[in-house]
This record gives sequence, C-alpha cells and structure tokens, in this order.
Amino acid sequence: MDQGTREEWQFIRRETLKTQDEAPDRVLPMLAALAAFTDGYAVDQLQHSLQTAAHAEAAGAGDEMVVAALCHDMGKVISTANHAAVAAEILRPYVCDEVYQVIHAHQTFEAKHYGHHFGWDPQERERFADRPWYADAVRFADEWDQVAFDPAFDTPPLEHFAPRVRRVFGGTRTITK
Repeated sequence: MDQGTREEWQFIRRETLKTQDEAPDRVLPMLAALAAFTDGYAVDQLQHSLQTAAHAEAAGAGDEMVVAALCHDMGKVISTANHAAVAAEILRPYVCDEVYQVIHAHQTFEAKHYGHHFGWDPQERERFADRPWYADAVRFADEWDQVAFDPAFDTPPLEHFAPRVRRVFGGTRTITK
C-alpha cells in the first residue's frame, strides 16, 4: 500500500465511493437473511426486527432511528455474541452518534428484562445514565425491542421500510478512515 501513488489512491477512493450507492442493496438482503434465525423466539429475527422498527415508526421516530431499529439485530447473520457491535458499526457512517450508541448498547439495556436469568446485573445500563442518548436507549429497549416478539402483531413487510433504508444508507454522514 505504501507503494501507491497519489493518483492511484485517488482513483481507488473514487471507485470506493461509487460502491457506497450500493449499500442499501447489500443491507436489504442481509436483513432478509434474518428470517432463517428464530433463536428459540416465537418469531424469526426478521419479524422481530420489522416489529421493532414498526414500534419505532409508530412512536414517531425519525428515519435514522427507524432504520436502526430495523437493523439492530442484523449482526446476528454473522454472530449472535457480538451482534449489537456488528450492527452498530454497519450503521455508524449513516446515522448520528446517538443512534449509533443506542444500537451498540442495546443488549445492555435489554438485560433489565431478562439478565437476572443469567446472573447478569439487570441494572447495568445505569452506568450510561449520564449519556445524552440514555433516554433513547431506554425507550428503544423497553418500548420497541423487548416487546417485538409477538406472532399476532400485524408486522409490515421489509418492503415497507425499504425507502427509509435507501434514504439512510444512500449517503454517509462521514467517510471513515
């Protein structure tokens, strides 16, 4: 890499930026792949993600948060153990820092509802109480995510959210290093 000329690196950067336009076309199939995972829940992970996004949408959340709610578990396509971090990093260039932080920490915030079954501290999320995104993370975990496992819920299809996915992933807030 250290042998490349400025012109070569500028060309590579231009080509890389072109692929950013394809991000929604890579994210949507990744979300659809969540249908293969139930992880023991009453609905598959795609239905769960769609329900979480529908709750966020019904609450009047903006595009970034609705899309983040839709994408919050997409890291499970790769790894359940660190899925929140995977999803947050995929979202990072496209959403504000507060939304990124909510997704990154959502497992910690959800643990209030089930952590005691595993010997975890259900109050661990309180260590974030002074963060500006804390209230959003509480709302995400308590009102949207942990209630989104309902097989009787009138779940909108992925196509319902596709325009929002295209808007959010259609550009970047920053091009990371």
